[in-house]
Amino acid sequence: MSALKSLQNHLKPGHLYRRSDLEKHSNAVDRHLKQLQTKGVLKKLSGGLYHYPRMTKFGEAPPADKELVRSFLKDNRFLLFSPNAYNSLGLGTTQLYNETVVYNHKRHGIFKVGGRTFRFIRKNHFPPTLSKEFLLIDLVNKEKHLQESSEVFEKAKALAKKLNQQKLKALLIELDWKHAKLVLSDIPVQHDEKLHMHLPHATYQFVSSGPKSYKDISFG
Repeated sequence: MSALKSLQNHLKPGHLYRRSDLEKHSNAVDRHLKQLQTKGVLKKLSGGLYHYPRMTKFGEAPPADKELVRSFLKDNRFLLFSPNAYNSLGLGTTQLYNETVVYNHKRHGIFKVGGRTFRFIRKNHFPPTLSKEFLLIDLVNKEKHLQESSEVFEKAKALAKKLNQQKLKALLIELDWKHAKLVLSDIPVQHDEKLHMHLPHATYQFVSSGPKSYKDISFG
């Protein structure tokens, strides 16, 4: 088997690679990268990324946003979502948000990766998956920055009393976002680790870069 074929066998459709990812599988990585691009196996994207397209009945599928972000950050710890997800709360939000937000531990700012634009926001704490409780807190915390009516935020406070109170309390403690805690102050929040211990049925885990994290405690 040729060295080029051996390298190609390590590639997985739909995945993104950096030059450094392929060095361990090639003794002439620059030459092999050029050959794979010439053959159409790899597509070079911005930021030094190479995409091995996954084929569908409609042709080559573009790289998934999660793959782009994962390769850019060199980290699996991030939460990627569109603020349009606030609409799922049923609060009557009216704005259309043409951006994708990435909560992470490394980058802050607007970056273009593989032809897609992302708003990276550095946070100490965030869950790796969305929930209604998290979206509510995130919406409320951004009250001063979102172009939504005051009625939306009044409805948000009413909805807070109908959601899973243990999840909501645990998130308010762990995220520690000041404006959200102020607005939702009628939800009693105590800094008590026993609260977290009483949530055995996991649907998500916190991700944190800080030393006092409950990332080993799951919240159901």
